[in-house]
Amino acid sequence: MLLLLLLLFKGLCCHGKNTAVASLLPCLYTFSTCHSPLSVPQDPAPHYLAAEEPLCFRLLHISSFANHSWAHNQGSAWLGELQTHGWDTILGTIRFLWPWSEGNFSKEELTHLQELFQLYFHGFTREVQAYASQFQFEYPFELQISAGCTMHAGDASGSFFNGAYQGLDFLSFQGSSWKPSPGAGSQAQNVCKVLNRYLDIKEIVQILLWHTCPRFLAGLIKAGKSELERQVKPEAWVSKGPSPGPGRLQLVCHVSGFHPKPVWVKWMRGEKEQAGTRRGDILPNADGTWYLRVTVDVVAREAAGLSCRVKHSSLGGHDIIIHWDGYSILLILICLAVIVTLVMLAVIGSVFIKHSSNWNVLSPHVRNPAFPNTQDPRSSGHQLCLAQESWIKNRFLKKWKTILTQLW
Repeated sequence: MLLLLLLLFKGLCCHGKNTAVASLLPCLYTFSTCHSPLSVPQDPAPHYLAAEEPLCFRLLHISSFANHSWAHNQGSAWLGELQTHGWDTILGTIRFLWPWSEGNFSKEELTHLQELFQLYFHGFTREVQAYASQFQFEYPFELQISAGCTMHAGDASGSFFNGAYQGLDFLSFQGSSWKPSPGAGSQAQNVCKVLNRYLDIKEIVQILLWHTCPRFLAGLIKAGKSELERQVKPEAWVSKGPSPGPGRLQLVCHVSGFHPKPVWVKWMRGEKEQAGTRRGDILPNADGTWYLRVTVDVVAREAAGLSCRVKHSSLGGHDIIIHWDGYSILLILICLAVIVTLVMLAVIGSVFIKHSSNWNVLSPHVRNPAFPNTQDPRSSGHQLCLAQESWIKNRFLKKWKTILTQLW
């Protein structure tokens, strides 16, 4: 399958679009991950300073074959954790997801690149269907192709090319030859044996991986510098989740609004990680930042002393630490607000009473004769003040009582 695909590229390089096309081919082969050959990596490890990690340009190409006449291709390109390109299967065109996704390639080079992708997807599907029986691929099946290159401190530091069948490692290009993956069996051995007969094809692959890909990656890093270096500090808070059982608590640490994506979040007891900590998926926010929740189930009486610790490159080494003490900060603030409100109500009430008393002791000729006798405690003015005071107290107290009941 890969043999005929590479022969197609070889033919293009030798007929007409030679130099320009050959220089662009590695962009076709930069579909992969830096950490895992065939999947977009999650990053639970504590290396949260993204600048210290080599930056990788990776492509993912997945082809699903239902039968000998139906297939579906998916393609995407990633720079680190950021998707930079996609493939429109209907129009047969590259989708540039950022203004800087073109890197430093010229319009002419990008046009050739798109033509190559069109030939690639069409030729790959056709040849795989034609040779499926020879390589003992049984329908339905799925093929994954991944390749790419990495760069550290401005210098190319490695390239890779991997293939998979049914989600399992199948073959890879190492050094200057194709090698079957451990445990892939005779299928992979047969494919590699055929591919290794063609020295010129291996030479093309080497050029793609070790020369053209690093050139495109360097231009992409330079063009997207502002986005790649964007740092947004996370916000973190803790809450109780659904009860996991009698006498137990589920504690949830929420971390949101951070960029870049790599983050380290753990429930801790002192300086030790709390056993049973479970990390969810990192999910995107609408503004391009990320959200993560990390949970832990504990016996209720053992919850005291736990804390959630967050490490992120935007924090400059100053971790966020939120202690769990059984009461949320929001609840404490509400309690304080209730106390302040009650004090204010008491002061307002005393002012009303004092004002009413002063009014009652005024001489009759000073009073407005239009008002009733204010010396009478049952007068309408005095009753109005009392009614207003009672209404204010009841309204605020009822409101805060309802809020506290819901939160507690």
